[in-house]
Amino acid sequence: MPRPASSYRIQVRPGFDLEATRGILDYLDALGVDWLYLSPLLVAEEGSDHGYDVIDHSTVDPSRGGPDALADLATDAAARGMRLIVDIVPNHVGVATARANPWWWDLLTHGRDSRYAEAFDVDWDAAGGRIRLPVLGDDGVDALTIEGGLLRYHEQAYPIAPGTEGDDPAEVHARQHYELVHWTRADSELNYRRFFGVNTLAGIRVEVPWVFEESHREILRWVRDGLVDGLRVDHPDGLADPLGYFERLRSETGDAWLLVEKILEGDEPLPPEWPVDGTTGYDALGEIDRVLVDPRGQAPLDALEARLRGNHVEWEELVHTGKRGIADGILRSEVLRLARLIPGSDPDAIAEVLTCFPVYRSYLPTGREHLQAALAEARRRRPDLADAIDSLAPVLGDPEHPAAVRFQQTSGMVMAKGVEDTAFYRYSRLTSLAEVGGDPGHFRVSVGEFHARQLWRLASHPQSMTTLSTHDTKRGEDVRARIDVIAEIPGEWDATLSRLRELRPLGDPPFENLLWQAIVGAWPASRERLHAYAEKASREANSSTTWTAPNEEFEAAMHALVDAAFDDAEIAGVLDGIVERLTGPGRINALSAKLLQLTMPGVPDVYQGSELWETSLVDPDNRRPVDFDERRVLLKRLDEGWRPPIDETGAAKLLVTSRAIRLRRDHPEFFDGYTALRAEGSAADHVVAFDRGGAITVVTRLPLGLEAAGGWRDTTIELPAGLVDELTGTQHGGTVQLAELLADYPVALLRPATGEEQS
Repeated sequence: MPRPASSYRIQVRPGFDLEATRGILDYLDALGVDWLYLSPLLVAEEGSDHGYDVIDHSTVDPSRGGPDALADLATDAAARGMRLIVDIVPNHVGVATARANPWWWDLLTHGRDSRYAEAFDVDWDAAGGRIRLPVLGDDGVDALTIEGGLLRYHEQAYPIAPGTEGDDPAEVHARQHYELVHWTRADSELNYRRFFGVNTLAGIRVEVPWVFEESHREILRWVRDGLVDGLRVDHPDGLADPLGYFERLRSETGDAWLLVEKILEGDEPLPPEWPVDGTTGYDALGEIDRVLVDPRGQAPLDALEARLRGNHVEWEELVHTGKRGIADGILRSEVLRLARLIPGSDPDAIAEVLTCFPVYRSYLPTGREHLQAALAEARRRRPDLADAIDSLAPVLGDPEHPAAVRFQQTSGMVMAKGVEDTAFYRYSRLTSLAEVGGDPGHFRVSVGEFHARQLWRLASHPQSMTTLSTHDTKRGEDVRARIDVIAEIPGEWDATLSRLRELRPLGDPPFENLLWQAIVGAWPASRERLHAYAEKASREANSSTTWTAPNEEFEAAMHALVDAAFDDAEIAGVLDGIVERLTGPGRINALSAKLLQLTMPGVPDVYQGSELWETSLVDPDNRRPVDFDERRVLLKRLDEGWRPPIDETGAAKLLVTSRAIRLRRDHPEFFDGYTALRAEGSAADHVVAFDRGGAITVVTRLPLGLEAAGGWRDTTIELPAGLVDELTGTQHGGTVQLAELLADYPVALLRPATGEEQS
């Protein structure tokens, strides 16, 4: 199979189905897209806009177009030389509407005797042979009714097992294989594995052969029938046996492009034994963001963070606090289940080892060093638990022990909820770095380190995906690009924030910093979008308000702050001033980031709509509809010779995107290698440049610092003779002045001139 040159992620949903996707093939083809990257397609909960809550594995969701629409899309895409990669969800299924999921319904009806009891991950003994469903409110079982042969709780319906019928709802309920309990009991008493802390996503056991077969039959048909040539595996860290799963998937799919949604911490490599092509690109995202951050901003922004908190705090301590809160909170039931698998163990010790685990999980025997590090750190932090921690070591280190298997499935949950969904919202130093797959404590990547990482990717996983935005990113790529500029002017940001806090205090200084950075980064944004972001961010932080117990007084003040950004003239003036200061250099960062991502080693993905400015915030904001008609019009103008200014239209970004992915599609031979290039002169540190084997990328970094230093001045770069800039059509070669090379745009994409261009 030809290696992919690029992909374009489409969120297929009822409001934009497979037929609608087919309707934009002409645009995507003109843009330069090689592969379409589709969100999950199997039947999901009614109204689901994301598709990760699959309820029926047997067919393509009719609300997303159905199987015929997939076939039509694949046929039309193939006619244009385009292929499909589809997101799949092996770890869990949707159970919000019990009747909608036939596996779940059968389980609730027949309990342990259900054919599907083996498919779900239920600790039956923990609840007297029943499965606990945390769905009741304060009215409890008194609100149950029997209607139409079903047990009902308000609008929800549950089955009545044969032979347990009766007239008294409470008595009937007591005879079922499930127990409806108050929703607050989920944290500590749930006895089925979930996706993280989501009660309506129940884990399934794809390590069981027939479960794999039945949950993947339709997916594998797509591959066998030539409709789909690649699969993206969601959340492999939840699986009991990721290696076994990938080996089975590879054996069934041949040379399909297989990607895994795996978040790697620091220098952690993808397990070398996995027969996959790479990750979905969060590792690349972190490298790009950090090479564009000014390291001189770290100390003053550290000082600001300490002042806001009233004391200096290390990121690692925020991580520990967040993870321990999760282990003792919404995932307490998982800790207790582990304790049940290790007789005589101390749940406190288990929770501490989970908290101290330095990466998402191990894959024993791979990653044993991470377990050893976690045990050592847990002992250091809790010497009072040393003996209990030591007693866990042989069990957790045994790959065959059920507790070790489950511990590995659980550590990733604790990391995701404690870090991504808690600590990320508590740490406000430079929020562009608080991104999925990143470590906010790691402030920057040097240009030299950036080049070294690209060489590693090229050597290890050249078909790994790279990305800047996804359906899961906390902030769109161009929000982050603008926030990055704060590192160049930390004093100005400090003064701006102080004035904003003086005008509209909230009483939670770090969160105020985070919220104002989001507002500034996404501006102009609608009032509705910013209110939604503020609510989600504040509740995820779990500091001044929470999801389960909202602080009405705090949230009222917070929403008043958001309104003040629109309604208070003085605040609007301050906001306009800092936005104006950040917008221009933020756009330079955005173009630099985009060209780096589109031309570095790996397969670049363009998230839907991000070929123009992508100023989304956290989901669901990043899943808003895309105006493809606008993009068609702009692309046509570009192809007619228009060279746009770097303005609010985002057309300059569309120029960069289209020219880069077209070049990768049409000339893959220009992207077979990687050689770092170095500029010479007084502004050499403001350049990142590399030669991919014919295609040469040159981008600007730290634009405000460059401006303050007087521009490029004497800075040059040595280039091969006979090159053409894809963005401008200008020819270059030899010793080139950066001021000349980047006269029109802050980035350049060079390739060998054709014979006609040279004549």
